[in-house]
Amino acid sequence: MPRTSLTGRRVRRSLLALLAATAVLLGAGSLAVAGPAAAAPSPNAPDEGDSKQLRAALEAAAKGHIDAKNRLDNSRRRQAALATQLKDIEARLVGLTAQAGEVAVQSYRLGRLNEASMLLASSGPDDFLQRAAELDTMAQRDSKRLGDLARAKAEAAESKLAIDTEVREQQKQLAVLARKKKDAEVALAKVSSGAGSGFSGGSSSAKPAPRNSDGSWPSESCSVDDPTPASGCITPRTLHMLQQAKAAGYKRYASCHRSGGGGEHPKGRACDFAAATDGFEDRTATGGDKAYGDSLAAWAKNNANRLGIMYVIWYRQIWMPNTGWRAYSGGGSPAADHTNHVHISMY
Repeated sequence: MPRTSLTGRRVRRSLLALLAATAVLLGAGSLAVAGPAAAAPSPNAPDEGDSKQLRAALEAAAKGHIDAKNRLDNSRRRQAALATQLKDIEARLVGLTAQAGEVAVQSYRLGRLNEASMLLASSGPDDFLQRAAELDTMAQRDSKRLGDLARAKAEAAESKLAIDTEVREQQKQLAVLARKKKDAEVALAKVSSGAGSGFSGGSSSAKPAPRNSDGSWPSESCSVDDPTPASGCITPRTLHMLQQAKAAGYKRYASCHRSGGGGEHPKGRACDFAAATDGFEDRTATGGDKAYGDSLAAWAKNNANRLGIMYVIWYRQIWMPNTGWRAYSGGGSPAADHTNHVHISMY
């Protein structure tokens, strides 16, 4: 064998060894560290759902539910505040009505004092001026009492009207929730055979993701680096979910961004969490791997409202906020049925 050829092979082996060592060092800083089987995104974790139309229907149903639920909650909070305000106004009305009654009684007993009667009852100019000043003070006091009463009545009427408006808003949002639930059930009918059993485990103490002042979720783009080996970009809310999952103890391999395909992965709004310790494996999880996936799926469901999770798919079941756990069939393979990884889609 020529010496130059042998030298070239040695150089190539040295370069490959250096690249492998570099990959290990870089992988150690990733959010979810994995073994050799997870050195790169696996083809065994396909898009959720079996069609673009299904994914769009699931997203629309889930997003519509979350938006309507937020509006409903806001309306109920406003109604509660208005009810407290109305209670305070009605308490003031009791006292103001009593004061107005005193004014009426006094006017009835003393009658209206005109200039002629004041002059006749006065003993002199000084007494007349004093009586006139007292009359003006009484008139101002009585006028303020009656004015306060009128304003309080107007405020009470406005509060009652505002409460009626909030009740109508709640009825509207409840109707939207009912429609979105029906939409979700129609979409799920293509991949679901009925109710699911759900999964146990998982805490509900994740740190909430930032919301708008009205409680809605801010619109986010794929703007931050994906810390998983998938690379690419994800949304800030997706990154927060990843960090909270890690803090909760779910540190096995995860992959988020995907440049091709449909669903939320290309938008940076979805992550796949491998059940096996070495990453995605083309087999159905059992034993400890199944227990890990069960716990993670339950954790995601329990913290969905805190984190902005839209839906979760794991082990032939899908969870949505308006349907709960439902049976799920993605095509029969471990990846399609999500029996080897937990899928989490973000709002």
